[in-house]
Amino acid sequence: MGTRPTRVIIMGAAGRDFHNFNVFFRDNPDYEVVAFTATQIPNIEGRTYPPALAGARYPQGIPIYPETELVRLVRDLEADEVVFAYSDVPHTYVMHHASAVLAAGADFRLMGPRSTMLRARVPVVAVTAVRTGAGKSQTTRRVAEALTARGLRVAVVRHPMPYGRLEQQAVQRFASYDDLDRYDCTIEEREEYEPHLDRGNVVYAGVDYGAILDRAQAEADVLIWDGGNNDFPFYRPDLQITVFDPHRLDHERTYHPGETNARMAHVAVINKVDTAPPEAVEALRASIAALNPHALVIEAESPITVDEPDRLAGRRALVIEDGPTLTHGEMRYGAGALAARRHGATLVDPRPYAVGSIRETFARYPHLHDVLPAMGYGAEQIRELEQTIRATPADVVVIGTPIDLRRIMAMEKPAVRVRYDLRERTRPTLAEVLEQRIVAATRGR
Repeated sequence: MGTRPTRVIIMGAAGRDFHNFNVFFRDNPDYEVVAFTATQIPNIEGRTYPPALAGARYPQGIPIYPETELVRLVRDLEADEVVFAYSDVPHTYVMHHASAVLAAGADFRLMGPRSTMLRARVPVVAVTAVRTGAGKSQTTRRVAEALTARGLRVAVVRHPMPYGRLEQQAVQRFASYDDLDRYDCTIEEREEYEPHLDRGNVVYAGVDYGAILDRAQAEADVLIWDGGNNDFPFYRPDLQITVFDPHRLDHERTYHPGETNARMAHVAVINKVDTAPPEAVEALRASIAALNPHALVIEAESPITVDEPDRLAGRRALVIEDGPTLTHGEMRYGAGALAARRHGATLVDPRPYAVGSIRETFARYPHLHDVLPAMGYGAEQIRELEQTIRATPADVVVIGTPIDLRRIMAMEKPAVRVRYDLRERTRPTLAEVLEQRIVAATRGR
């Protein structure tokens, strides 16, 4: 009688969990994945990883449970191993979950690059970070601009955000705003995709990153991995750029898997040096040197611009910021709040006027008070966000998100947009590094 396969539960948040399954477990007869658990993102539990994606060994698919049921699941499903597969959490958080799993009798596992990274036929530049909200998006845009300026075809591959019907999201290609509507994208997805589309870059995302890789590398000279949260790349990078945030000093060594990115980086970008105390920047330099002494360090600013800033002076402003940056990214404010205060506005606390899931978000993240996170993981939550904006007594709305929210919701109040980019303060610049490490390599292909 043969030994039964190792029974596995994968803890996730509709991202790395599915990727780890696809590349390591799906066709592996030594393992049987009996469940996924889900957290961080609303309304992703209670689903099934569908048979069309799970493969022939899982004709019924794989159930997805709330993470709160993990210990019961270990016992009831007789799990031998639990794989932790999501990001942007403190090291202590990971080990508390490990302790609960071990006490329930199972092994606890973290899977690394060798087990989970896919290798591309074309060069890959990966943009990662030590925390959500450090500045990956503007860094990715900077990288894309430098490569396209050299005549290279670029495809941006974004970390997964599959919040809809998974079987319809296996491979998603975005080349226009119509594609965003076709895939019924959430606010979070639009925030990541629209700035690339505005610059003429094709974006890929989805669930099956092996199939995505085949499609993306067929039409590009270079792939840019645009990481989510502080996860490490799904594709093996020829150049890994990791963004550090001096406003959250020490997080580069106390969050998972941000510390992994800190240690793997070829280039360390210390962002936001224009708004951070100089002593924090120097302390971060010392921390990077201790974690990864071989990394090239570049200091960069995140210059903020405001459309129609004269609308802010002396006004009551409702500031809307990027949702993940404020929630599990744990920032108290973003570019919108900085811009509003700089131009003389008074920030209005939206908490008393929040409705539904927006009120629940404030309860879950009590560090927030003078800003409104742009939560929009579905039509109902977008309506609740819209109702919260309408009810908050403000003269003007400051849109500090990467997209213009007026495109997807009715906004009765006057609004101004805040934009932010990346500008290197030290040399070499990212363009110079890319010229040496990536552009030169493509010439020999």
